[in-house]
Amino acid sequence: MLQALGNVLLPVMLVAGLGALLSWRMPVDQGTVARLTMYLLIPALVLDVILRTPVRAAEAAQLGAAYLLVMAGSLLLGWLCGLGRPDPEKRALSASVGIWNSGNMGLPIALFAFGQAGFERATVVFLVSIVSMYVVGPALFGSGARGDAESGWRGALGAVLRLPTVWVAAGALLLRALDVTLPQGLSRGVSLLAQATLPLVLLSLGLQLGAGGWPRLHGRLWLAAAARLIGGPLLGLGVGALCGLRGEALAVLILSASMPTAVNALLIAREYDGDTDTVAGVVLLSTLGSVVTIAGVVALLPRLG
Repeated sequence: MLQALGNVLLPVMLVAGLGALLSWRMPVDQGTVARLTMYLLIPALVLDVILRTPVRAAEAAQLGAAYLLVMAGSLLLGWLCGLGRPDPEKRALSASVGIWNSGNMGLPIALFAFGQAGFERATVVFLVSIVSMYVVGPALFGSGARGDAESGWRGALGAVLRLPTVWVAAGALLLRALDVTLPQGLSRGVSLLAQATLPLVLLSLGLQLGAGGWPRLHGRLWLAAAARLIGGPLLGLGVGALCGLRGEALAVLILSASMPTAVNALLIAREYDGDTDTVAGVVLLSTLGSVVTIAGVVALLPRLG
């Protein structure tokens, strides 16, 4: 476990911690950083990985389906954490357990833990997660403060269709199917942007956590954080085995499911007038707790083989 902490988590926590320190010491325009990441760097990373990755389409579909099943189980687990609580808090707890950080933390940790092959499979998971997040998040929080359910689904669909990552992924899959190779100059430019993605997403995570302050903590938040960090990987193990995943694909799914609550869950809750205090509390607790739990998962994963 100490080796996992030092070799896998320390680089991630170091970069994210520097971002948090910077955000605490001086004002940083997080919106600009987030837009650069979401609308430029992540699409470049997706294009670069899809065109270069050796992951077979059948394995990618299997991995994506398994991720969606784990997400459904996690959403239910979060809902159970909120039994007996007001509906807004229940929805926030469900989102906090069901929407996790497959990008900012999942990608670099998969790279450090499993190398390039694991990183490529983690990118498949990230592609599925980013689309499902912007469908499930708005649908879960609903648009009770903004209109009827139909408009909520239209808004969710519009949010997905506005993501350049979705269109870039579709175009990259088409190029790959047609066996089209990008000109070398264009390919190198895309690769340069892709290489800048992981450092910036980690800095962005740190900036958001550093600016968030310390929320009020209570028992349901601890329960949801435990469900995310312990229930998540257990669901990943069970669902992955049932879906027939083996080896590196199964390990990547379990590792992804062990990630803390995504900061994007908080951003979606804020956009749809959800219970942001509850989501912020689970983000904080799960992120801090993940230092230990992810190290444990990384240390145990080789035994699956």
